[in-house]
This record gives sequence, C-alpha cells and structure tokens, in this order.
Amino acid sequence: MTELIGFVGLGNMGRPMAARLVGAGFTVRVFDVDTEAAQRFTEEHGGEAAPSLAALASNTEVVITMLPDGAVVRAVVLGDGGALDDCLLRSMRPGSVLIDMSSSAPMGTQSLGKRVAEEGIALLDAPVSGGVPRAEQGTLSIMVGGDPPVRARCRKILEAMGTQIFETGVLGSGHAMKALNNLVSAAGLIAATEALLIGRRFGLDPSMMIDVLNASSGRNYSTENKFHQFVFSRRFDSGFSLDLMIKDLGTALDLADQTGTPAPLSTECRTLWARARSELDDHADHTAVVRWFEALARTSLGPLG
Repeated sequence: MTELIGFVGLGNMGRPMAARLVGAGFTVRVFDVDTEAAQRFTEEHGGEAAPSLAALASNTEVVITMLPDGAVVRAVVLGDGGALDDCLLRSMRPGSVLIDMSSSAPMGTQSLGKRVAEEGIALLDAPVSGGVPRAEQGTLSIMVGGDPPVRARCRKILEAMGTQIFETGVLGSGHAMKALNNLVSAAGLIAATEALLIGRRFGLDPSMMIDVLNASSGRNYSTENKFHQFVFSRRFDSGFSLDLMIKDLGTALDLADQTGTPAPLSTECRTLWARARSELDDHADHTAVVRWFEALARTSLGPLG
C-alpha cells in the first residue's frame, strides 16, 4: 500500500497502533512532542519521523491523531488559538482526511469538523477500546463516526489496527460511544472490586470469586481482563491512566447533561473515581483505583502472607 499516513502521538496506545500500520504495508510518517520517541519508533518499526506537524501533514492523504484529549487535538490541528505556526492545518491539503482516534468530547469533535471542512478536509472520529495488548495485536474495537463515503475510504486503514469496526453514525458519535463504553467499564470495575472485598472479609478467596464471576452472570470486561492480570499480581499497569478514565467519565456526564438525561449512578461513579484520584499517586494506572477501595475496607486483594 503506497498511501502515506501521518500519525501524531506515540504514547502507550499510539505507538503499537502506528506499528500495525507499518506492518500492514502503509507508508507512515510519525510525530511526537518527544522527538526521541519518534526516532525510536522509526528505528524499531520503520517509517519516517517528521520534524514538525506541518512537515508531517505535507502531501499526506490521511492524518491520524492519538492524543490525550480533544483540547490537545484541536491545538495540534489548528494551532494555539489559530496563531501557532506549527499545526496540521497549515499543510493538510483539500481532499485529505483527519482521523481523530483520541478520546475527545463529541461536541468539540463536531465543532472541529466544521472548521476543517472549511479547508476541504474531512474529519472522522474513531476512538478505540481494548487497551495496549489489543493495540499490539491489531485487534482493537474501533467506533467510527462521520460521513459514510469517508468511512468507506478509510476502512482498510482502520482494519490494520482493529478487528471490530463499528460505524456509529454522524461525526462525534464515535467519541460519544467511547465515553459511554468507559462509563460502563468504570462502573463494572468498582462494582467487582466491592464484591471481592466483601467476599474476602467473609472468607472467600478473591481469585476463586473472579473465576466464578467469569463463569456466571456477574462477568464483565474487568473481571475477565483486569483482576488476575493487574490486581492480584499487584502490577497495576494496564497502560490506561486513572486521569484518562476520569476524563472519559466527565465526557459521559457532559453528554448526559447535554441530552437532559438523569444519571445518578453515573454521577456517583465519577465521584468515587475522583476521590480515589485525589489520594493516589500522580500518573497512577486506572486499575490502581482498587487500592483506594482496599484502603477504605482495610483489606487487600493481594496474596495472603
């Protein structure tokens, strides 16, 4: 495949996603504020490291952003208030496509889409779910919003990174779905944590409890993919930060407000996560929320002895 793809953001998720594109045969030009990270990527995977955002966007058909939030995406695309010299819009050409795979706010995405459309550029929102392991395997779930012809044009690119591509509807719908997915995920993780703590204090083995839950109606993504791997092992290093989870919960609650939807459980869920964040280490992984619940219960889910 000769199509040139620009990829901005080589963090925990962006790095393996860009590597999957290289592996699929695309020509990939990367950029990260950490220039050493971009250089390491090209040494390990191939591709080309761009010296600037404008250089990355020059002559590319598609540019992908995988960044912390929508505010960072907007600054990268438009510059700092429109005045920053180095930005994608400076060099992106009419007819090209911008794919935001970050977890951004839906309304902000729609606003950005209108702005880039003035320059003849199409925007898709295509956030992902599955974490670092599935990014490395190229088996992410991807939720894509935007115009159908643009989605069709970019399908092969997305299929290089994910095995389940969900076309969610209009621009912004992918970001809405991602935030709501993470709301359900966040609630499931802390519900399972409370159940395990109750069980351990009663005398049940947490590892056995997870096995029972995974064979029963209490099964969820966290019971299947987080407790044995990151909690019982005491690693707490899934690759998705506590700060990002709280940001996504805020996006989901903003969406509830914008749609006039009462969400008392969701509100309480975010409150608990925010309380945990205030007492845990900076840069904590989101699975470390379990440590906060353990402290409340004065009970550990780690190995006895």
